Amino acid sequence: MDMIEGHRQIVPPAGVPSWDVDPFTPEVLSDPAPYFADLRARGELVFLPRYSVLAVGRYQTTHDVFSDHENFVSSRGVGLSDFKLDSPWRKPSIILEVDPPEHTRTRKVMSRALSPKVVRDFSDLFRVTAERLVDEALEKGTIEAVTEFAEAYPTTVFPAAVGMRDTNPRFLVDYGAMVFNAVGPDNEIRRNSMSRQSEIVPWITDACARDRLTEDGLGARIYAEADAGEITHAEAAMLVRSFLSAGVDTTVTGIGSALWCLSRNPGEWEKLKEDPKLVRPAFDEVLRYTSPVHTFFRTAGRDTEIAGFPVEEGSKILCALGAANFDPEKWDEPDVFRVDRRPKGHLAFGAGIHGCVGQNVARGELAAVLQALIEKVHRIEPAGEAEWRPNNSIHALDKLPLRLIAK
Repeated sequence: MDMIEGHRQIVPPAGVPSWDVDPFTPEVLSDPAPYFADLRARGELVFLPRYSVLAVGRYQTTHDVFSDHENFVSSRGVGLSDFKLDSPWRKPSIILEVDPPEHTRTRKVMSRALSPKVVRDFSDLFRVTAERLVDEALEKGTIEAVTEFAEAYPTTVFPAAVGMRDTNPRFLVDYGAMVFNAVGPDNEIRRNSMSRQSEIVPWITDACARDRLTEDGLGARIYAEADAGEITHAEAAMLVRSFLSAGVDTTVTGIGSALWCLSRNPGEWEKLKEDPKLVRPAFDEVLRYTSPVHTFFRTAGRDTEIAGFPVEEGSKILCALGAANFDPEKWDEPDVFRVDRRPKGHLAFGAGIHGCVGQNVARGELAAVLQALIEKVHRIEPAGEAEWRPNNSIHALDKLPLRLIAK
């Protein structure tokens, strides 16, 4: 069997256009909009021979594939590697990289732990931390918003919410980057990210152990489910680690992207200040407009079809969520950022049974940040050029110099 990047090479279906592009170069990952547009323009389904994968980027087709867990499975990996044929770099996630019925069982546990009621219990923590960081930023005037705000906020509130006694902000951010870079090929970006695996992964494992958690955090709720027999204690440890792999890096990205959008669209910032009820739709528009998770994969679990084309079992499908979120067939003026758009159906949180289980936490954190900014900040201005950090699955800022001016 011929393999490439951990999965079987395939013969593309007749009539599917072939495109010799590498979606995982630093140039594409830093500025993906042209690639997204080209992918959509080439058709409903495109073959990428460099990695021997099928790719989708138009909204409806991407949504259909990404949410069809019966035909397009997650248990064979959400990256290029096919776990049926290749060993994963870590134990597969028991919520992200499983299918029903296993997924149903663990998802239920996570959903209870991250319910809206539970998240409301942390609202004071989210609010006080956001207000403190905004006050510090206003005192400085000019900040490097990625390290001093976008990373500082979730690496403060999320470990506290989980109940972690040990914290290491750099390890938390780098662990998330490692997990998402593993979605892509064995390129320099992935290798650089993985270079600290032997140092970071054991620390994460130890920090999520039951004896290193408080009794009043999200982690304790997960271990209580194990005590009740809903999951095993080994599974509980894995679910607590899932908080960190999916709950830190994506929120860092979301906060940085929100600040980037608002600083470059002063008219939309004025709208938000005038009508704070737009906080929720503004957050969703940030997610649609910047697509923090730009690429995930599915694997055809059996012979099936996409947009009328036959697809063989074992085919890897690249789902370009960022391209779908900019599809003009779905969104009016998709390249325009509008806080009042209300972009129902965006794919930044995924779709179907694998929709982001932690989105209640993300919404709670971002709402607290935006509310603190609205109450205290008059203007958010660029103070230099923003730089994006290439990542095989996350569209994240690396540098964001900003000037915050108080009311």
